[in-house]
Amino acid sequence: MNIELIVVGKTDSKEVESLVEMYSKRVNRYCRFSITTLADVRNTRNMAPSRQKQLEGEAILRLVGDGDCLTLMDERGAQYTSMEYAQWLQKRMLSGVKRLVLVIGGPYGFSDEVYARADQKISLSKMTFSHQIVRAIFAEQLYRAFTILHNEPYHHE
Repeated sequence: MNIELIVVGKTDSKEVESLVEMYSKRVNRYCRFSITTLADVRNTRNMAPSRQKQLEGEAILRLVGDGDCLTLMDERGAQYTSMEYAQWLQKRMLSGVKRLVLVIGGPYGFSDEVYARADQKISLSKMTFSHQIVRAIFAEQLYRAFTILHNEPYHHE
């Protein structure tokens, strides 16, 4: 299975970027993992949040194929322990999904069209995190899930 993480906007933190890169390399030991960064929507100062979500949503949906399993990182999504998330990931792999696409949206969330296309929503926490730090947290949890599935000594239960 291939896993692609789509993120809206670049990170301006070298530290976050470094963490994401480190965990990305680790995840690539288990499967093909890539990150696609969509450019920020321009001229948002006088733009309604709904319009910004619409433009971001159009860019996201252009990258999603018909057979892809689309999962949104969303505050209203299902919450899992690390063990449960590993089981969730394993079910996707065993179901024959060829490409799992996970998306971290922009500051206002997702458009209605993206929600309508999504197969699932996952929340990393009830807390609010910056869109930049979520990238590092997500990458680490993905790596943790693979180590759990391979019975490696990274996760302690």
